[in-house]
Amino acid sequence: MICLLAVVAVGGIGTVATLVKSVVLVVDGKPMAVRSFAGSVRELLGEVGVSVGYGDSVRPAGQAELADGTRIVVRHARPITLTLDGRTSRRLVTATNVGDALAELDISPAGGRLSAPPTKHVPLSGMALSVYTRREVYIETGGLRMATTTTGRTIREVLRQRRVPLRPGYRVRPPLDSFPAQGTVIRVSPPAPPHTVAVSAAVAALDWAALAQCMSNGDPLAVNPAGPYYGMYGFSLAMWTAVGGTGLPHTWPPEEQTYRAQLLYQLVGGRWQGQWRECGARLFD
Repeated sequence: MICLLAVVAVGGIGTVATLVKSVVLVVDGKPMAVRSFAGSVRELLGEVGVSVGYGDSVRPAGQAELADGTRIVVRHARPITLTLDGRTSRRLVTATNVGDALAELDISPAGGRLSAPPTKHVPLSGMALSVYTRREVYIETGGLRMATTTTGRTIREVLRQRRVPLRPGYRVRPPLDSFPAQGTVIRVSPPAPPHTVAVSAAVAALDWAALAQCMSNGDPLAVNPAGPYYGMYGFSLAMWTAVGGTGLPHTWPPEEQTYRAQLLYQLVGGRWQGQWRECGARLFD
């Protein structure tokens, strides 16, 4: 009888031993060995006091059956206030450092500018992160266009990087404090020549918008290589100069181009046929 009880006891111990699972639990990159009778991943996490909430990652999933030798990885969500090329949004990541967070967000920092190094720890409380990617923009000044790559946050910063001087009275488009997105064309123009010749009220009242629409679809940046002709009104360089224009017509804002077109109309005594043969009649729509 004593021998039988001993066998039962030994068998019971063996059965209990087979129910215990040895698993590895990795929480936010920190591993620990755990022995448990839990039947699922969720039960094990409850036993060891690891909470899981919205945005957190658990692999295998919580309902998965717990087996001996299982490796469980828990990564808690971290809020990041991300400013990407000037646009701010709030994101959740489970990465524990900046480099992995960028990879999780599918953002390549190659050649860009980061407000924190890739190795910086991302705390559970979250952090703010600014990323400025490498972009190609164009600068037009003095009738020339040059391409440049930049991580600049503003037009002003791009011009400073390329050592483009901003003299008093110079116009810059887009505005100096705006963001230089990929493909932006930055135009730096000297002050407009003085408007010493008055435009008569009758000339100003003509339909200049209709003429520009016919000549160039109203595009102040238009260039027709046939002449070549430039700007909204298809100026040749000779006629542009004759009415006091400087530089290239299409580098000036629409107001300056319209003023010079009105002067041209006055200069030829209203004989528009020689200047805008196909479209001049639109002035009287």
